[in-house]
Amino acid sequence: MKKITIASKSFSFSLCLLAFFTFCKSPQKQEKMVEQIPDTYYSMEDFSTIKKFDTHVHLRSQFDTLFINQAAKDNFGFLTVSVYTSPERQPEDQENFSLKMVRDYPDIVSYATTFSLDGFNEEDWVSKTLAYLEKSIAHGAIAVKVWKNVGMELKNDKGELVTINDKKFEPIFKLLTEKDITLLGHLGEPKNTWLPLEEMTVQGDKDYFSENPKYHMYNFPDFPSYEDQIEARDRMLADNPDLRFVGAHLGSLEYDVKELAKRLDRYPNMAVDMAERISHLQYQAITNWQEVHDFFIKYQDRLIYGTDLRTGASDIQAKGLTTRDEIAAHAQEVWLRHWQFFTGDDEMNVPKVDGSFKGLKLPKSVVDKIYRYNAENWYPGLLE
Repeated sequence: MKKITIASKSFSFSLCLLAFFTFCKSPQKQEKMVEQIPDTYYSMEDFSTIKKFDTHVHLRSQFDTLFINQAAKDNFGFLTVSVYTSPERQPEDQENFSLKMVRDYPDIVSYATTFSLDGFNEEDWVSKTLAYLEKSIAHGAIAVKVWKNVGMELKNDKGELVTINDKKFEPIFKLLTEKDITLLGHLGEPKNTWLPLEEMTVQGDKDYFSENPKYHMYNFPDFPSYEDQIEARDRMLADNPDLRFVGAHLGSLEYDVKELAKRLDRYPNMAVDMAERISHLQYQAITNWQEVHDFFIKYQDRLIYGTDLRTGASDIQAKGLTTRDEIAAHAQEVWLRHWQFFTGDDEMNVPKVDGSFKGLKLPKSVVDKIYRYNAENWYPGLLE
């Protein structure tokens, strides 16, 4: 009897072990266990305690540095971005100032270089450009910026507009891929650009294109369409799957998170920054809050915080801000407003959007990615 009793107890104990391991190995049970862990959230009080990056600012002169001390107080690092807009703003001059900023603020500033389009139709343009980029990368540039003048202004020797998928850019893409350097592309413009001013969806676009009519494409029906601009960028991505690409300004797909999602699904080498386009997300949140919220959850590894802060911005100029304290306060006001949108769930009203919307209240893990970890992943070398 004693032997039988011991066997019965062993059998019962074995059943318990089997049930335990079956529970642990069951995907359904594991999923339920994960689901029981509640999300945690940041508050406004957490803002200055969390390490963050603003990956799209423009520090071009001493005057542009007036918000750097505020960045240090608010726990921000910067990626300052050079842009070739015209022969009057040469990449060398911008890079020299960027390098000074890196030396003066090594714990805050990294930089992205750019390249000149001067002499684009000359035989030695490619070799000169590659030599310049090699030098910039050796100096510490972690990204290269290409601007909307490719596709909207630059012309070949036949007088045709040159788009980013032009074969002449291929050696540049090859170099960046080999050097593990990110291409930051402001290609195309907001879809609002092809609308009359009064039909544009956010105030920032109304202000910018009223001040810069040469980029208001509604007035130039003979120029390539919005769709043409996006298609050229998409072809470039398809032709260069190993090139790490960050689409500035939500990849010029700011008007609809569904359209942006299509590209993120199609091109795994593409992420986007949100510089000067967060108002478009807020505009969509007025009527499609859940869609915007779910977009952030699904693509949390591909979205990077940025503002396009610079002292020449329309809102700073409109307010007549000139002193260090005024500009620093403005920068913090912008940063705090964005933090509130991403972390809170209160009803909000902002200067660039006509209407109220609710904050997205994203989990801490998502907020940490869009403010820090995605920047570090998509811009290797950031603040190293």
